[in-house]
Amino acid sequence: MRTIAATILFAALAACGSEPADSAEGADSRFTIERDGAGAVARATGPDGEEVVINAGDAAAGTVDLPLGFTVYPGAKVVSNSNITTNDGSGSVLYMTTGDSPAEVAAFYRRQAEAARLTIATQSTNNNAQTMTGEGTGGRNFMMTATTSGDDTGVQLMVGQAPGG
Repeated sequence: MRTIAATILFAALAACGSEPADSAEGADSRFTIERDGAGAVARATGPDGEEVVINAGDAAAGTVDLPLGFTVYPGAKVVSNSNITTNDGSGSVLYMTTGDSPAEVAAFYRRQAEAARLTIATQSTNNNAQTMTGEGTGGRNFMMTATTSGDDTGVQLMVGQAPGG
């Protein structure tokens, strides 16, 4: 799975060109990149059905599907959105920006974690950043990092669960 994720990340970076689509197929895997204007969707499928889908640019905002009831931070601009499904579980990684402070973002995601019955395992504040992790039964977990740079706060949210979690 790590190989698929690394391959698709590098390919997504290359997806900024003007070609409409690229694809590759091996004996037991498939990889495609679809480009549309300022957006791109990269998809890799492995031999056991594991899948990584990365939506970037304009393609990212309309395709957010976070597990466990988590949502995009209100008013945030979605920069990239990745969904990963393996035999060990599934999850999403979302990167967005907002004009709100890391403390406001952390308070919002603390409420969402508690609503999802996740226990806050760690929370830290360091300079202009806040980090929080949480976990629950059935392999359910999340991690949020919010860091201010200039006028914007960059937010990375990861939410996942084991199969049946």
